[in-house]
Amino acid sequence: MKKKIVYIIAILIIFVLACAVLFNLNKSNKNDESLEKVKLAEVAHTIFYAPMYVAIEEGYFNDLGIDIELTLASGADKVSAAVLAGDADIGFAGSEATIYVYNGGEKDYLKTFAQLTQKDGSFIVAREDIKDFKLSDLKGKTIIGGRAGGMPEMTLEWSLTDAGIDPKKDVNIDTSVAFSAMSSAFIGGTGDFVALFEPNALQLEKEGYGYVVASLGELGGVVPYTSFFARDSYLNNNKELIDNFEKAIQKGLDFVHEKSDEEVAKAILNQFPDTSLDDLTKVVARYRSIDAWPKTTEFTEESFNHLQDIMINAKELDSKVPFSDLMYEN
Repeated sequence: MKKKIVYIIAILIIFVLACAVLFNLNKSNKNDESLEKVKLAEVAHTIFYAPMYVAIEEGYFNDLGIDIELTLASGADKVSAAVLAGDADIGFAGSEATIYVYNGGEKDYLKTFAQLTQKDGSFIVAREDIKDFKLSDLKGKTIIGGRAGGMPEMTLEWSLTDAGIDPKKDVNIDTSVAFSAMSSAFIGGTGDFVALFEPNALQLEKEGYGYVVASLGELGGVVPYTSFFARDSYLNNNKELIDNFEKAIQKGLDFVHEKSDEEVAKAILNQFPDTSLDDLTKVVARYRSIDAWPKTTEFTEESFNHLQDIMINAKELDSKVPFSDLMYEN
């Protein structure tokens, strides 16, 4: 009799456990189904974008009903192309991409709705440790500057011009090297200098191939450097989603301003499995030191016009476009 009772109790326990597992799975599936998937194309995968990765890793998007599907589309031109083709719902790149599309005559053009960074995130790396580096040290030299018409290269040109240096005559800016190959090209002997994002700049320093001598972010000033944009129709048809997306990004920005360098590094560690916590912490500190991250997702007409000044200086833009045309307000 006792054996029979034990047997019955065992069966009941197994049944209860099975029901609990099925309930949790069903609950999980319901949670997944309640989230709205958003295809987000990013221009690069760099620690420079820490607030966005914080929002992903800390679950801020999920808390607001959004499931982010993040893909890499190297180059702002490729990001905007992905959004225009419908391969991405939202693009994340330099705001200059929206200007190019607008001037191209696209009817359902791209509008920016939130910024993530407010400075150029690249650093000038030299082959030698130049004390008291000045932009005039680039005269007669070759610097790998990135894609022509991209923000890093245009910010470099603007900074040189602002310092009284002709970027076309006094310096050889090599724009032939793909963004993803800039580090390896420099290591291989191309150029005297290179403009690199992190963690690539720190990696070159650690391996003894170069020395960070200046920040293009400090030289270039405040602009909506990397921002989120989408087609005008998508923005108007998804007002609540865009509002929640922006709230998640704002929480990411708040996190990086309120937490220590190491806490930020720990939060985004999963996004950079090949980078040590110590290196991540150093890079976060480096970006914090140049005030790379704004306090808010909103940006001013003044900063947008400065971005256009940089584009006009690089001869990639003839005249300024209206801020009101390219800025989405929910």
